Amino acid sequence: MTATASLEQLRRCHFAVDMGAARTRVYVKGTGLVVDQPSVAAVNTRTGALIAVGEFAEKMTGRTPDYIRVVRPVSGGTVVDIEMAQRMLRHLLGDKVRRSLRRKAILRAAACTPHDADPLAQRACIETMVGLGARRVELVDTLIAAAVGCGLPVERPEATMVLVCGAAATQVAVLSLGSIVNAVRIPVGGEAVDHAIVQHLRHQHELMLPSQSVRPLQLALSGNGLTASGPASTEIHGRDVATGLARSVQVDTAAVRDAIQTPLTAVLDGIGKVLRDCPPDLVADLADRGIMMVGGSALLPGFDEMLRHATGMPVHIAERPEVCAVEGLGAMLEGRIEPLALDPLTD
Repeated sequence: MTATASLEQLRRCHFAVDMGAARTRVYVKGTGLVVDQPSVAAVNTRTGALIAVGEFAEKMTGRTPDYIRVVRPVSGGTVVDIEMAQRMLRHLLGDKVRRSLRRKAILRAAACTPHDADPLAQRACIETMVGLGARRVELVDTLIAAAVGCGLPVERPEATMVLVCGAAATQVAVLSLGSIVNAVRIPVGGEAVDHAIVQHLRHQHELMLPSQSVRPLQLALSGNGLTASGPASTEIHGRDVATGLARSVQVDTAAVRDAIQTPLTAVLDGIGKVLRDCPPDLVADLADRGIMMVGGSALLPGFDEMLRHATGMPVHIAERPEVCAVEGLGAMLEGRIEPLALDPLTD
């Protein structure tokens, strides 16, 4: 079991898993993306039985009787409940896929891990895969997998900057020659933005949203609400903090825009830190190539515009930002990525 996998080792893998705080995605070699579901499971606490996983379990959040508990086995990009993660993955994969994987003599798996994952987090990820029957597990840095997945020329000796916007954290890296030159992980993601909106509605309008799991952003700002050209106000339904009764209020979108600036400013600080610690030659490359945004939170309305304005660099959003990491793993499994041949020179 290795922490940094070579392309040769990855080509031998049979399936790849990208387990995130928000969604779990599984790529099976020769088949493609077979699972793209929320990382959620619902458990009956009386019997210990698993009732639902994925989308159905997410719909149950905040709506269950006391004996049904909705759990998230992945927190902050790290597996926190190995047994539950294994059970959830088994159900998400389904019998048919699991049967086909079981036929392999030595089942090999690849998995994404956050950039600064400590040995404990790496071990938890490996144990989860082993529980699915994998005899060998290769770990790949999410940043490299995401950069490969959105088609960046990772293997070339020129700088590419990738911004992975996840639910729990945002990772920024400058890559060159197939490796990370400099990277930083900022503990601010889509959930922090959601939380900022929830708090804003609570303090300014004394309104509680129906459930913490509802994406308050999508609820509050339809279309391009976060940009200045969006609607001036929008109606939100929720529960009054004082009386507990249902109530709806008109929310000013400009105020919401200000409320989410604080978490997003942390991302800007992270980008600044990575650029400051980078060799000048690579930063010069980035001036015209810019930043590539991947991850589900990259689709936050107005986020790219804010980065463009703050950094003065071109900012691009990948074609399907939410599946870039798992597609990158898939490309490595299928052998679509050619390694740069650096043969040691002989005197």
